[in-house]
Amino acid sequence: MSVSKKRKVRVLDPAHSPKAKFYPKPVRGPSSKAAAPLGTKGKIGKDPAIPPKDDEQDHPSLPKTFMIIAGSYEKLLYGLEATLVDVAEPGSSARQLQLKPIFIFPAHVSCVKAVAASPTGGKWLATGSADEIIKVWDLRRRKEIGGLIHHEGSITYLTFPSRSHLLSASEDGTLCLFRARDWAVLRVLKGHKGRVNCVAVHPSGKLALSVGKDRTLRMWDLMRGKGSASTKLGKEGEVVCWSPSGQRFAVQSGTSIELFSTNMTLLHTLTHPSRVHDVKFFRPVNVDGQPEFLLVAAEDKKVTVYQLLSTADAPPRVIAELVGHTNRVKAIDIISIAIPPYTDLKSATYASTVSSDGLIRIFDLGDVLRALRAHPTEQPVVVESVTEYDTKGSRLTCVAMGDGELVADTQRVGKRKRDDEADDMADDWPSEVEEEEGSAEGDGEVDKSDDSEQESE
Repeated sequence: MSVSKKRKVRVLDPAHSPKAKFYPKPVRGPSSKAAAPLGTKGKIGKDPAIPPKDDEQDHPSLPKTFMIIAGSYEKLLYGLEATLVDVAEPGSSARQLQLKPIFIFPAHVSCVKAVAASPTGGKWLATGSADEIIKVWDLRRRKEIGGLIHHEGSITYLTFPSRSHLLSASEDGTLCLFRARDWAVLRVLKGHKGRVNCVAVHPSGKLALSVGKDRTLRMWDLMRGKGSASTKLGKEGEVVCWSPSGQRFAVQSGTSIELFSTNMTLLHTLTHPSRVHDVKFFRPVNVDGQPEFLLVAAEDKKVTVYQLLSTADAPPRVIAELVGHTNRVKAIDIISIAIPPYTDLKSATYASTVSSDGLIRIFDLGDVLRALRAHPTEQPVVVESVTEYDTKGSRLTCVAMGDGELVADTQRVGKRKRDDEADDMADDWPSEVEEEEGSAEGDGEVDKSDDSEQESE
Protein backbone atom coordinates (compact mmCIF):
# COMPACT_ATOMS: atom_id res chain seq x y z
CA MET A 1 0.00 0.00 0.00
CA SER A 2 1.59 3.26 -1.12
CA VAL A 3 1.26 6.44 0.84
CA SER A 4 1.33 9.83 -0.85
CA LYS A 5 3.99 12.31 0.12
CA LYS A 6 3.07 15.29 2.23
CA ARG A 7 2.86 18.65 0.47
CA LYS A 8 4.52 21.57 2.15
CA VAL A 9 3.91 25.27 1.61
CA ARG A 10 6.24 27.85 3.03
CA VAL A 11 4.72 30.93 4.58
CA LEU A 12 6.78 33.99 3.77
CA ASP A 13 7.78 36.07 6.76
CA PRO A 14 6.41 39.59 6.27
CA ALA A 15 9.63 40.89 7.77
CA HIS A 16 11.30 40.17 4.41
CA SER A 17 8.65 41.98 2.37
CA PRO A 18 8.06 45.72 1.81
CA LYS A 19 6.60 47.38 4.89
CA ALA A 20 3.08 48.74 4.71
CA LYS A 21 2.36 52.14 6.17
CA PHE A 22 -0.27 50.77 8.54
CA TYR A 23 1.96 48.13 10.16
CA PRO A 24 2.65 48.45 13.85
CA LYS A 25 4.90 45.40 13.45
CA PRO A 26 5.25 42.42 11.08
CA VAL A 27 3.01 39.45 11.81
CA ARG A 28 4.08 36.00 10.76
CA GLY A 29 1.36 33.76 9.38
CA PRO A 30 0.92 30.15 10.41
CA SER A 31 2.86 27.55 8.51
CA SER A 32 0.83 25.36 6.20
CA LYS A 33 0.49 21.65 6.77
CA ALA A 34 -0.65 18.81 4.58
CA ALA A 35 -4.43 18.89 4.41
CA ALA A 36 -7.01 16.17 4.47
CA PRO A 37 -8.50 14.83 1.24
CA LEU A 38 -11.79 16.23 0.13
CA GLY A 39 -14.62 13.95 1.13
CA THR A 40 -16.88 12.42 -1.48
CA LYS A 41 -19.63 11.23 0.83
CA GLY A 42 -20.16 14.34 2.95
CA LYS A 43 -23.14 16.63 2.64
CA ILE A 44 -23.13 20.38 2.34
CA GLY A 45 -21.72 21.93 5.50
CA LYS A 46 -20.20 18.66 6.77
CA ASP A 47 -17.31 17.64 4.56
CA PRO A 48 -17.23 19.64 1.31
CA ALA A 49 -14.29 21.49 -0.14
CA ILE A 50 -16.38 24.64 -0.25
CA PRO A 51 -19.08 25.14 2.41
CA PRO A 52 -22.34 26.86 1.45
CA LYS A 53 -21.90 30.50 0.58
CA ASP A 54 -23.22 32.97 3.12
CA ASP A 55 -25.19 34.86 0.48
CA GLU A 56 -27.31 31.77 -0.14
CA GLN A 57 -29.27 32.64 2.98
CA ASP A 58 -32.77 34.02 2.51
CA HIS A 59 -31.83 37.47 3.79
CA PRO A 60 -28.12 38.15 3.44
CA SER A 61 -26.68 41.10 5.31
CA LEU A 62 -25.47 44.02 3.22
CA PRO A 63 -22.66 46.33 4.29
CA LYS A 64 -23.14 50.03 5.02
CA THR A 65 -19.66 50.81 3.72
CA PHE A 66 -17.32 49.07 1.33
CA MET A 67 -13.65 48.98 0.43
CA ILE A 68 -11.92 49.27 -2.92
CA ILE A 69 -8.48 47.69 -3.26
CA ALA A 70 -6.48 48.19 -6.46
CA GLY A 71 -3.08 46.92 -7.60
CA SER A 72 -0.67 48.44 -10.08
CA TYR A 73 2.32 47.77 -12.32
CA GLU A 74 4.33 49.93 -9.93
CA LYS A 75 3.91 47.25 -7.19
CA LEU A 76 1.66 49.57 -5.18
CA LEU A 77 -1.53 48.53 -3.44
CA TYR A 78 -4.24 51.17 -2.91
CA GLY A 79 -6.98 50.84 -0.30
CA LEU A 80 -10.03 53.14 -0.18
CA GLU A 81 -13.10 53.17 2.04
CA ALA A 82 -16.41 54.31 0.51
CA THR A 83 -19.30 55.62 2.61
CA LEU A 84 -22.70 57.09 1.72
CA VAL A 85 -23.04 60.54 3.24
CA ASP A 86 -25.29 63.61 3.05
CA VAL A 87 -28.40 61.82 1.91
CA ALA A 88 -31.03 64.37 0.92
CA GLU A 89 -34.59 64.69 2.21
CA PRO A 90 -36.48 61.61 3.37
CA GLY A 91 -37.85 59.62 0.48
CA SER A 92 -35.23 60.89 -1.93
CA SER A 93 -32.80 58.57 -3.68
CA ALA A 94 -30.16 61.32 -3.90
CA ARG A 95 -26.98 60.41 -2.07
CA GLN A 96 -23.29 61.17 -2.11
CA LEU A 97 -20.50 58.62 -2.02
CA GLN A 98 -17.38 59.67 -0.17
CA LEU A 99 -13.98 58.03 -0.67
CA LYS A 100 -11.30 57.99 2.02
CA PRO A 101 -7.79 56.62 1.37
CA ILE A 102 -6.82 54.00 3.96
CA PHE A 103 -3.46 52.73 2.77
CA ILE A 104 -0.95 53.02 -0.06
CA PHE A 105 2.21 50.90 -0.01
CA PRO A 106 4.40 48.59 -2.13
CA ALA A 107 2.85 45.16 -1.54
CA HIS A 108 5.16 43.03 -3.70
CA VAL A 109 8.58 43.13 -5.31
CA SER A 110 6.97 42.88 -8.75
CA CYS A 111 3.76 44.15 -10.35
CA VAL A 112 0.46 43.28 -8.67
CA LYS A 113 -1.58 41.12 -11.06
CA ALA A 114 -4.50 39.86 -8.95
CA VAL A 115 -6.44 40.93 -5.88
CA ALA A 116 -9.44 39.41 -4.07
CA ALA A 117 -11.43 40.19 -0.92
CA SER A 118 -13.36 37.59 1.06
CA PRO A 119 -17.14 38.05 0.67
CA THR A 120 -20.09 38.70 3.00
CA GLY A 121 -18.28 40.45 5.81
CA GLY A 122 -15.06 38.45 5.57
CA LYS A 123 -11.81 39.98 6.74
CA TRP A 124 -9.28 38.54 4.30
CA LEU A 125 -7.53 40.23 1.39
CA ALA A 126 -5.29 38.29 -0.98
CA THR A 127 -2.92 39.76 -3.56
CA GLY A 128 -0.96 37.97 -6.27
CA SER A 129 2.06 39.12 -8.21
CA ALA A 130 4.59 38.26 -10.87
CA ASP A 131 6.91 37.47 -7.94
CA GLU A 132 4.98 34.14 -7.63
CA ILE A 133 3.81 34.95 -4.08
CA ILE A 134 0.27 35.24 -2.72
CA LYS A 135 0.18 37.77 0.11
CA VAL A 136 -2.58 37.48 2.72
CA TRP A 137 -3.80 40.51 4.65
CA ASP A 138 -6.23 41.05 7.53
CA LEU A 139 -8.38 44.00 6.45
CA ARG A 140 -9.89 44.56 9.89
CA ARG A 141 -6.58 44.81 11.70
CA ARG A 142 -4.85 46.14 8.56
CA LYS A 143 -1.92 43.80 8.92
CA GLU A 144 -0.09 41.37 6.70
CA ILE A 145 -0.55 37.76 7.77
CA GLY A 146 2.08 36.25 5.52
CA GLY A 147 2.86 35.04 2.02
CA LEU A 148 1.94 31.71 0.43
CA ILE A 149 4.76 30.32 -1.69
CA HIS A 150 3.32 27.40 -3.58
CA HIS A 151 3.06 28.34 -7.26
CA GLU A 152 6.06 28.27 -9.57
CA GLY A 153 4.85 31.03 -11.85
CA SER A 154 3.17 34.42 -11.76
CA ILE A 155 -0.17 34.57 -9.97
CA THR A 156 -2.80 35.31 -12.61
CA TYR A 157 -6.09 35.21 -10.70
CA LEU A 158 -7.45 35.02 -7.15
CA THR A 159 -10.97 34.49 -5.85
CA PHE A 160 -12.65 33.67 -2.53
CA PRO A 161 -15.42 31.10 -3.14
CA SER A 162 -16.42 31.69 0.49
CA ARG A 163 -15.07 33.50 3.53
CA SER A 164 -13.11 30.41 4.51
CA HIS A 165 -11.43 29.39 1.23
CA LEU A 166 -9.16 30.95 -1.38
CA LEU A 167 -8.70 29.70 -4.95
CA SER A 168 -5.68 30.78 -6.99
CA ALA A 169 -4.54 30.39 -10.61
CA SER A 170 -1.02 30.67 -11.95
CA GLU A 171 1.18 30.63 -15.03
CA ASP A 172 2.48 27.25 -13.83
CA GLY A 173 -0.73 25.65 -15.10
CA THR A 174 -2.23 24.80 -11.70
CA LEU A 175 -4.98 26.00 -9.42
CA CYS A 176 -4.63 25.85 -5.63
CA LEU A 177 -7.39 25.70 -3.05
CA PHE A 178 -6.38 27.12 0.34
CA ARG A 179 -8.20 26.95 3.67
CA ALA A 180 -8.27 30.33 5.41
CA ARG A 181 -8.25 28.85 8.91
CA ASP A 182 -4.58 27.89 8.71
CA TRP A 183 -3.81 28.64 5.02
CA ALA A 184 -3.16 24.98 4.31
CA VAL A 185 -3.36 23.78 0.70
CA LEU A 186 -6.39 21.53 0.38
CA ARG A 187 -5.95 20.70 -3.28
CA VAL A 188 -3.66 21.30 -6.22
CA LEU A 189 -5.79 21.08 -9.39
CA LYS A 190 -3.78 20.02 -12.42
CA GLY A 191 -4.96 19.71 -16.00
CA HIS A 192 -4.09 22.83 -17.97
CA LYS A 193 -1.05 22.66 -20.21
CA GLY A 194 0.30 26.15 -19.76
CA ARG A 195 -0.81 29.36 -18.10
CA VAL A 196 -4.20 29.51 -16.38
CA ASN A 197 -5.71 32.92 -17.12
CA CYS A 198 -8.86 32.94 -15.03
CA VAL A 199 -11.06 30.80 -12.77
CA ALA A 200 -14.71 31.34 -11.81
CA VAL A 201 -16.64 29.55 -9.06
CA HIS A 202 -20.34 28.74 -9.55
CA PRO A 203 -22.70 30.60 -7.15
CA SER A 204 -23.41 27.26 -5.46
CA GLY A 205 -19.72 26.92 -4.58
CA LYS A 206 -19.69 23.32 -5.81
CA LEU A 207 -17.83 23.66 -9.11
CA ALA A 208 -15.49 26.01 -10.96
CA LEU A 209 -14.53 26.81 -14.54
CA SER A 210 -11.07 27.81 -15.73
CA VAL A 211 -9.55 28.95 -19.03
CA GLY A 212 -5.94 29.17 -20.11
CA LYS A 213 -3.30 29.37 -22.77
CA ASP A 214 -3.96 25.78 -23.87
CA ARG A 215 -7.28 26.95 -25.41
CA THR A 216 -9.38 24.69 -23.24
CA LEU A 217 -12.24 25.27 -20.83
CA ARG A 218 -12.02 23.02 -17.79
CA MET A 219 -14.61 22.22 -15.14
CA TRP A 220 -13.56 21.32 -11.60
CA ASP A 221 -15.57 19.49 -8.97
CA LEU A 222 -14.76 21.43 -5.81
CA MET A 223 -16.66 18.96 -3.65
CA ARG A 224 -14.17 16.23 -4.52
CA GLY A 225 -11.22 18.38 -5.59
CA LYS A 226 -10.73 16.98 -9.09
CA GLY A 227 -11.39 17.80 -12.72
CA SER A 228 -14.76 16.69 -14.06
CA ALA A 229 -14.82 17.80 -17.72
CA SER A 230 -12.99 19.80 -20.37
CA THR A 231 -13.65 21.09 -23.85
CA LYS A 232 -11.58 22.77 -26.56
CA LEU A 233 -12.45 26.40 -27.23
CA GLY A 234 -10.31 26.83 -30.33
CA LYS A 235 -8.89 30.07 -28.90
CA GLU A 236 -7.25 31.22 -25.71
CA GLY A 237 -9.82 32.14 -23.10
CA GLU A 238 -8.79 35.17 -21.10
CA VAL A 239 -11.75 35.67 -18.75
CA VAL A 240 -14.50 33.32 -17.58
CA CYS A 241 -17.34 34.31 -15.23
CA TRP A 242 -20.68 32.95 -14.01
CA SER A 243 -23.96 34.84 -14.02
CA PRO A 244 -25.49 35.51 -10.56
CA SER A 245 -28.24 32.98 -11.30
CA GLY A 246 -25.70 30.32 -12.22
CA GLN A 247 -27.68 29.52 -15.37
CA ARG A 248 -25.05 30.74 -17.84
CA PHE A 249 -21.44 31.79 -18.08
CA ALA A 250 -19.29 33.95 -20.34
CA VAL A 251 -15.91 33.26 -21.91
CA GLN A 252 -13.93 36.20 -23.28
CA SER A 253 -11.12 36.09 -25.81
CA GLY A 254 -9.81 39.20 -27.54
CA THR A 255 -12.85 41.11 -28.79
CA SER A 256 -15.16 38.07 -28.58
CA ILE A 257 -17.48 37.16 -25.70
CA GLU A 258 -19.34 33.85 -25.88
CA LEU A 259 -22.32 33.11 -23.64
CA PHE A 260 -23.01 29.49 -22.74
CA SER A 261 -25.71 27.68 -20.83
CA THR A 262 -24.78 25.22 -18.10
CA ASN A 263 -25.00 22.31 -20.57
CA MET A 264 -22.34 24.00 -22.76
CA THR A 265 -24.84 25.16 -25.39
CA LEU A 266 -23.60 28.33 -27.08
CA LEU A 267 -26.32 30.94 -26.59
CA HIS A 268 -24.82 34.07 -28.11
CA THR A 269 -21.54 35.45 -29.41
CA LEU A 270 -20.81 39.13 -28.86
CA THR A 271 -18.17 40.92 -30.92
CA HIS A 272 -17.08 44.02 -29.05
CA PRO A 273 -15.74 47.02 -31.02
CA SER A 274 -12.38 46.90 -29.18
CA ARG A 275 -10.23 44.51 -27.21
CA VAL A 276 -11.87 43.40 -23.96
CA HIS A 277 -9.97 43.31 -20.65
CA ASP A 278 -12.61 42.25 -18.13
CA VAL A 279 -16.20 41.00 -17.96
CA LYS A 280 -18.66 40.91 -15.05
CA PHE A 281 -22.32 39.91 -14.72
CA PHE A 282 -24.71 42.10 -12.75
CA ARG A 283 -28.21 41.56 -11.40
CA PRO A 284 -30.08 44.11 -9.25
CA VAL A 285 -30.53 43.21 -5.59
CA ASN A 286 -34.08 42.93 -4.19
CA VAL A 287 -35.63 43.74 -7.57
CA ASP A 288 -37.90 40.99 -8.87
CA GLY A 289 -38.25 40.33 -12.57
CA GLN A 290 -35.12 42.23 -13.63
CA PRO A 291 -32.95 40.63 -16.32
CA GLU A 292 -29.24 40.13 -15.92
CA PHE A 293 -26.67 42.49 -17.37
CA LEU A 294 -23.13 42.05 -18.65
CA LEU A 295 -20.49 44.73 -18.01
CA VAL A 296 -17.60 44.77 -20.48
CA ALA A 297 -14.42 46.76 -19.72
CA ALA A 298 -12.34 47.35 -22.80
CA GLU A 299 -9.63 49.20 -24.68
CA ASP A 300 -12.14 51.85 -25.81
CA LYS A 301 -11.83 53.64 -22.43
CA LYS A 302 -15.33 52.76 -21.23
CA VAL A 303 -17.49 50.01 -19.79
CA THR A 304 -20.31 48.84 -22.04
CA VAL A 305 -23.48 47.46 -20.41
CA TYR A 306 -25.35 44.70 -22.27
CA GLN A 307 -28.85 43.65 -21.27
CA LEU A 308 -29.36 39.88 -21.34
CA LEU A 309 -32.97 39.05 -22.08
CA SER A 310 -34.60 35.94 -20.64
CA THR A 311 -35.57 34.53 -24.03
CA ALA A 312 -32.76 32.59 -25.66
CA ASP A 313 -33.58 33.91 -29.14
CA ALA A 314 -33.25 37.58 -28.19
CA PRO A 315 -29.63 38.76 -28.58
CA PRO A 316 -28.05 40.95 -25.89
CA ARG A 317 -28.31 44.67 -26.58
CA VAL A 318 -26.23 47.64 -25.45
CA ILE A 319 -28.21 49.83 -23.06
CA ALA A 320 -25.57 52.01 -21.41
CA GLU A 321 -21.93 53.10 -21.37
CA LEU A 322 -19.94 53.94 -18.23
CA VAL A 323 -17.56 56.71 -19.28
CA GLY A 324 -14.89 58.97 -17.82
CA HIS A 325 -11.58 57.15 -18.25
CA THR A 326 -8.98 58.50 -20.67
CA ASN A 327 -7.19 55.19 -21.22
CA ARG A 328 -8.02 51.49 -21.39
CA VAL A 329 -10.23 50.10 -18.60
CA LYS A 330 -8.27 47.18 -17.15
CA ALA A 331 -10.63 45.70 -14.55
CA ILE A 332 -14.05 46.03 -12.95
CA ASP A 333 -15.74 44.75 -9.81
CA ILE A 334 -19.24 45.05 -8.34
CA ILE A 335 -20.72 45.24 -4.84
CA SER A 336 -24.15 45.83 -3.29
CA ILE A 337 -24.58 47.87 -0.10
CA ALA A 338 -27.41 48.79 2.24
CA ILE A 339 -28.99 52.24 1.98
CA PRO A 340 -29.68 54.22 5.19
CA PRO A 341 -33.20 53.49 6.49
CA TYR A 342 -34.45 57.06 6.03
CA THR A 343 -34.68 56.66 2.23
CA ASP A 344 -37.18 54.73 0.12
CA LEU A 345 -34.42 52.46 -1.22
CA LYS A 346 -33.10 49.38 0.54
CA SER A 347 -29.88 48.77 -1.37
CA ALA A 348 -27.63 50.09 -4.10
CA THR A 349 -25.11 48.43 -6.38
CA TYR A 350 -21.84 50.08 -7.32
CA ALA A 351 -19.17 49.22 -9.88
CA SER A 352 -15.53 50.15 -9.46
CA THR A 353 -13.27 50.46 -12.50
CA VAL A 354 -9.50 50.90 -12.76
CA SER A 355 -7.62 52.14 -15.78
CA SER A 356 -4.15 52.76 -17.11
CA ASP A 357 -4.94 56.47 -16.67
CA GLY A 358 -4.41 56.03 -12.92
CA LEU A 359 -8.03 56.69 -11.93
CA ILE A 360 -10.30 54.57 -9.76
CA ARG A 361 -13.89 55.42 -10.68
CA ILE A 362 -17.11 54.42 -8.90
CA PHE A 363 -20.39 54.10 -10.83
CA ASP A 364 -23.89 53.76 -9.42
CA LEU A 365 -25.47 50.94 -11.43
CA GLY A 366 -28.87 52.16 -10.29
CA ASP A 367 -28.40 54.98 -12.82
CA VAL A 368 -28.36 52.32 -15.53
CA LEU A 369 -31.66 50.85 -14.34
CA ARG A 370 -33.31 54.24 -14.03
CA ALA A 371 -32.20 55.18 -17.54
CA LEU A 372 -33.48 51.87 -18.86
CA ARG A 373 -36.92 52.49 -17.34
CA ALA A 374 -37.04 56.05 -18.69
CA HIS A 375 -35.80 55.20 -22.19
CA PRO A 376 -36.46 51.49 -22.80
CA THR A 377 -35.98 51.47 -26.58
CA GLU A 378 -33.68 54.41 -27.31
CA GLN A 379 -29.93 54.66 -27.84
CA PRO A 380 -27.51 53.64 -25.06
CA VAL A 381 -27.38 56.13 -22.23
CA VAL A 382 -24.13 57.63 -21.01
CA VAL A 383 -23.49 57.20 -17.27
CA GLU A 384 -20.88 59.28 -15.44
CA SER A 385 -19.04 58.14 -12.34
CA VAL A 386 -20.34 59.36 -8.98
CA THR A 387 -16.84 59.79 -7.56
CA GLU A 388 -13.22 59.01 -8.37
CA TYR A 389 -9.76 58.71 -6.85
CA ASP A 390 -6.58 59.76 -8.65
CA THR A 391 -3.47 57.66 -7.99
CA LYS A 392 -1.33 60.28 -9.76
CA GLY A 393 -0.24 58.21 -12.72
CA SER A 394 -0.11 54.62 -11.46
CA ARG A 395 -0.88 52.06 -14.14
CA LEU A 396 -3.65 50.14 -12.39
CA THR A 397 -4.05 46.45 -13.20
CA CYS A 398 -6.70 44.90 -10.95
CA VAL A 399 -9.44 45.80 -8.47
CA ALA A 400 -11.54 44.13 -5.78
CA MET A 401 -14.41 45.43 -3.67
CA GLY A 402 -14.97 44.16 -0.14
CA ASP A 403 -17.54 44.65 2.60
CA GLY A 404 -17.04 47.31 5.20
CA GLU A 405 -19.28 47.72 8.25
CA LEU A 406 -22.29 45.40 8.17
CA VAL A 407 -25.75 46.87 8.52
CA ALA A 408 -26.49 45.21 11.87
CA ASP A 409 -23.04 45.43 13.43
CA THR A 410 -24.15 47.87 16.12
CA GLN A 411 -26.82 45.49 17.39
CA ARG A 412 -24.73 42.33 16.96
CA VAL A 413 -21.40 43.13 18.55
CA GLY A 414 -20.31 39.52 18.95
CA LYS A 415 -22.07 38.15 15.87
CA ARG A 416 -19.21 38.65 13.44
CA LYS A 417 -16.74 37.03 15.81
CA ARG A 418 -19.01 34.02 16.19
CA ASP A 419 -19.43 33.87 12.41
CA ASP A 420 -15.66 33.79 11.97
CA GLU A 421 -15.38 30.98 14.51
CA ALA A 422 -18.12 29.10 12.68
CA ASP A 423 -16.20 29.56 9.43
CA ASP A 424 -13.08 28.15 11.05
CA MET A 425 -14.96 25.09 12.26
CA ALA A 426 -17.15 24.67 9.15
CA ASP A 427 -14.99 21.87 7.78
CA ASP A 428 -13.87 19.33 10.36
CA TRP A 429 -10.94 17.81 8.48
CA PRO A 430 -9.33 14.49 9.42
CA SER A 431 -5.80 14.30 10.73
CA GLU A 432 -2.67 13.82 8.62
CA VAL A 433 -2.76 10.09 9.34
CA GLU A 434 -6.30 9.89 8.02
CA GLU A 435 -5.24 11.84 4.94
CA GLU A 436 -2.47 9.38 4.19
CA GLU A 437 -4.84 6.46 4.67
CA GLY A 438 -7.38 8.09 2.39
CA SER A 439 -4.72 8.74 -0.23
CA ALA A 440 -3.57 5.15 -0.08
CA GLU A 441 -7.13 4.03 -0.75
CA GLY A 442 -7.26 6.23 -3.83
CA ASP A 443 -9.90 8.66 -2.57
CA GLY A 444 -9.62 11.72 -4.83
CA GLU A 445 -6.65 12.94 -6.81
CA VAL A 446 -3.93 13.99 -4.38
CA ASP A 447 -0.94 15.82 -5.82
CA LYS A 448 1.96 13.35 -5.50
CA SER A 449 4.69 15.61 -6.79
CA ASP A 450 7.97 15.51 -4.88
CA ASP A 451 8.15 18.20 -2.27
CA SER A 452 11.93 18.35 -2.31
CA GLU A 453 11.88 21.31 -4.70
CA GLN A 454 9.66 23.32 -2.38
CA GLU A 455 11.82 22.43 0.62
CA SER A 456 14.90 23.63 -1.19
CA GLU A 457 13.41 27.02 -2.12
